[in-house]
Amino acid sequence: MRVSKLTGGLVGAALVTGVVALSVNTAKAENSPPPLTKEEMKKAAQIYFDRCAGCHGMLRKGATGPALTPDRTRKLGTQALEAFIYNGTLGGMPDWGKQGVLTKEEINLLARFLQHEPPNPPEMSLQQMKATWKVYMPVEDRPTRPQHNLNWKNFFGVILRDVGKVAIVDGDTKKLVNIVDTGFAVHILRSSASGRYMYSIGRDGKATVIDLWLAKPDKVAEVKVCYDARSIDTSKYHGYEDKLAVVGCYWPPSFVVLDGMTLEPKKIVSTSSYYYDTQEFVREARVASIVASHYDPIWVLNIKEAGQVWLVDYSKVDKGTVTIDMIDAERYLHDGGWDLSKRYFLVAANMRNKIVVIDTKDKELEAIVKVGTKPHPGRGANIDHPKYGPIWCTGHIGEKRVACIGTDPEGHPQYAWKVVKWFDLPGEGGGNLFIKTHPKSKYLIADRPLNPDPELKRSIFVFDKVTFEHVKTLKVPAKYKNIRAVHEEFNKAGDEFWISVWGKKDQPTAILVYDAKTLKLKKEITGDWVRTPTGKFNVYNTMKDIY
Repeated sequence: MRVSKLTGGLVGAALVTGVVALSVNTAKAENSPPPLTKEEMKKAAQIYFDRCAGCHGMLRKGATGPALTPDRTRKLGTQALEAFIYNGTLGGMPDWGKQGVLTKEEINLLARFLQHEPPNPPEMSLQQMKATWKVYMPVEDRPTRPQHNLNWKNFFGVILRDVGKVAIVDGDTKKLVNIVDTGFAVHILRSSASGRYMYSIGRDGKATVIDLWLAKPDKVAEVKVCYDARSIDTSKYHGYEDKLAVVGCYWPPSFVVLDGMTLEPKKIVSTSSYYYDTQEFVREARVASIVASHYDPIWVLNIKEAGQVWLVDYSKVDKGTVTIDMIDAERYLHDGGWDLSKRYFLVAANMRNKIVVIDTKDKELEAIVKVGTKPHPGRGANIDHPKYGPIWCTGHIGEKRVACIGTDPEGHPQYAWKVVKWFDLPGEGGGNLFIKTHPKSKYLIADRPLNPDPELKRSIFVFDKVTFEHVKTLKVPAKYKNIRAVHEEFNKAGDEFWISVWGKKDQPTAILVYDAKTLKLKKEITGDWVRTPTGKFNVYNTMKDIY
């Protein structure tokens, strides 16, 4: 389906703190929810947004996590809901109570809140977005060359998730370059085509752009374009480098096109759509992930609940035109990345246990591949294998297997779009979030931060990427208590990889740097600033889509 000249937007109601415009339900009927005061409702709504909405949806109709509508939650009751929230589940739900993230009082409050009807979240208009737009350094005042002698293409952007900041770390010296105030719970960082600019998107919908050429790299613009977001990318096609950016929103369900240099909002397009299979309307059809095509001036947007991949042509956005090719795929789309040729985009339909393959050259669905339980590739791991040719690998939240898929229909057609290799992570259960390698490394590396076993979630697993044999398990040093090891990222040269030691925000931890050949710990990057480090993004690898 092709939709041309889309001009639709989400014209918002006034912004409110959380979602508190509710009447307090104090009914005494047998099937009524437990009573909540207005203040309790306000606090519970914020907790739900912070910890639950990403997987269960603002309207609580489910996606990566199950639906939490009152017809289900009232049957479970307060005590059962408390148990789930406290202990987590083997399917990948975090153990919020065991981790100490939520107190027993907060868990009880959330359990009672879930038995009420979901409150109606607010909308957001272009006018509201522009009211938040700030340019700290105009384009004409920015330097024309780097104002430092550092190897900026080997910088790492490190997400300090729960403190709402991003650290810029020099990959050569391992020294902190600067800490930048960003949005709440930054989800990802992306580099512009030139690599000069680094973009962040927070769970509060705030986008920031950081200029790495400044003497002290810092943000030069910011804007809030929605209340909840997960994805951002830029225009990378020849002739459009660094000109545009796009944010994919969870709420309101939409994408927003921005000026790439200043983040001025230019266009809003609603992503509310229809389930690809049942053709029922879905209001909360969220943008899960975005990549920029190498073949055309196109962004690839994954519309999570609808199970559609949208190819968004941004070449005429200045004329008020956005053209979209909608490709029916599978539910519920989540994260993914490019194959080695950067022609095929592979994305997880994680609640259907499948990987969807999109041919961005021919602009069509190429294949759907059955994999394991709840695939979560991050961007995946690419290997040029001596037997299978180019393959792309994903781990799973719901089980310990890793699946590797052939991606070369021309050179190795016998393996194309099939799982050519399965191998297991040590121990039992799932919990993998990220899997990564580098063309110059002989290893494939996987984490396990969502596994309930405290030893497995503090471990990193290293495999030979030709034989797929388990080579070594790397354990976070014992001095770091109650933590998880998460997110592998190689440096530009591919001769070392970095791991985050993820704890609570009142607990300074570390970023661990390993030699990619010897697998020995080279450096612990520490300091009071190292709080809740999660994703780390090397500038060169991110701008070149190397993973």
